[in-house]
Amino acid sequence: MSKLLFKRIPALALIITMLIGFKANGQTGDFKVLVVASRAKDHLKSISEAKPFFEKLGADNHFSVYFTDDTSKINDGDLAKYQVFVMFHLAPFDMSASQQAALQKFAEQGKGWVGIHAAGLTGKEFLGPNPKLPYWQWFEGFMGGVSYSPHPAYQDGIVVVEDRSHPATKNLPAKFWMSDEWYEFNKSPRGNVRVLATADESTYKQNKPMGDHPIIWTNEEFHRMIYIGVGHSPTALTNPSYIILLRDAILWAASK
Repeated sequence: MSKLLFKRIPALALIITMLIGFKANGQTGDFKVLVVASRAKDHLKSISEAKPFFEKLGADNHFSVYFTDDTSKINDGDLAKYQVFVMFHLAPFDMSASQQAALQKFAEQGKGWVGIHAAGLTGKEFLGPNPKLPYWQWFEGFMGGVSYSPHPAYQDGIVVVEDRSHPATKNLPAKFWMSDEWYEFNKSPRGNVRVLATADESTYKQNKPMGDHPIIWTNEEFHRMIYIGVGHSPTALTNPSYIILLRDAILWAASK
């Protein structure tokens, strides 16, 4: 089957699913989502498209969204207003020590965390603009004990949905195409996390093949944590499968 056909065949069914407003997990009540975006230049195109995207996603699925790139909103008082915190390309090292502590408290209370793409930039080589800030070891454990490695070139590839019993992935096709950077890590987090989907390394050129390459996972030590490694480009926000993934991830993260 050609790549074009592979992309188009599931699209109609996925769009229909979105249009009828399917509510995953039985979560139909109103709740509040805080989306904090990065200010990194390599993600500005995606971030410029993200505010209207998340606001529409919320309006269509009965939750409200506050979208900002102001990390000062990551504090105990503000986070207490929200059921879900989305880190949209915001790297952990771009947060102050007090902001890191507030997020840690939020996650340990069992509230919802959805980390997208650069939210997974773990590793001591990524200490960010403040080299005096101690390395946030807790977050590396939160991510399943892995450290980020340099990614390969931006290119097309396939996401393989490994676990279709999870509420965040049960409405996805078995496989779907995306264009992305295909983040790599020093090792597979499998064994420390519940793997929901992997990158099919046979469909693109890796920087350093991982073999077992999880790309979406949850850490079940925390009740409502999900990391989505793909999503670099604004084109992801028009990909029907990716839209369903973000919708269902947020609805699951808000559920009790």
